[in-house]
Amino acid sequence: MAHSTISHGELGGCSRTGGYVAAMLPAVRRNPSAILLFVQLGGVLLYPFMEGSDAGRAIFSAFGIVVLALAVLAVRATPTLTWVSLLFALPATVLLVIQAVGDHDELLPYSSALEAVLYFYAAWALVRYMLADHVITTDELFAVGATFTLAAWGWAYTYQVVQAIEPSSFTAAVDPRDARTWVELLFLSFTTLTSTGLSDVVPVKAFARSVVMLEQLMGLGYVAMLVSRLVAQMVLNRQGVTEQG
Repeated sequence: MAHSTISHGELGGCSRTGGYVAAMLPAVRRNPSAILLFVQLGGVLLYPFMEGSDAGRAIFSAFGIVVLALAVLAVRATPTLTWVSLLFALPATVLLVIQAVGDHDELLPYSSALEAVLYFYAAWALVRYMLADHVITTDELFAVGATFTLAAWGWAYTYQVVQAIEPSSFTAAVDPRDARTWVELLFLSFTTLTSTGLSDVVPVKAFARSVVMLEQLMGLGYVAMLVSRLVAQMVLNRQGVTEQG
């Protein structure tokens, strides 16, 4: 009867891996916004390679589940209610799993709507998190970027819903009559939220244009909030220095 043996090297490798994971967990708990931000930025680079194939769509759905989980973890670190985020994340996850294992494009508008609501809620939660006190932590600095990416993702998913309700709501320089891909809609969302206006993807239906205008308003409001937050913090710091002097 053959007996399997495990070498000391393998045991050492496993212990080192476990040690690395154990060392990373506290950092993840302390900086959930940073993890969410970096994963979403990584998705920006990976999304183009996920389009155009069944395997890519499955990976896209799996990646969406990961981002949903990270969004819920980010909400847990804020003053808002975690169960509200779970209320949208759980059914969205179920729909994404169904889309990952089979060709169910008809479920895309429903999962997109749930994801949009969750991302908007998470963005609002991070705004409350940043404004909750007068002490700026490292995770709050990452929350500035994570709030932006959450809003950009939320609007991109909203555009998917708009496109499903009213086809041909958006056009582009390439294949203008086709439905716009996720990368195209995310690109439109980024350029709209930053007010750069560099996108070749444009809304052509009246309702789609109305939704894009709302995102433009959110982008301007977010920048104004950040500037006012920094000015208020500078004033408080100067007052503190004056009182100490």
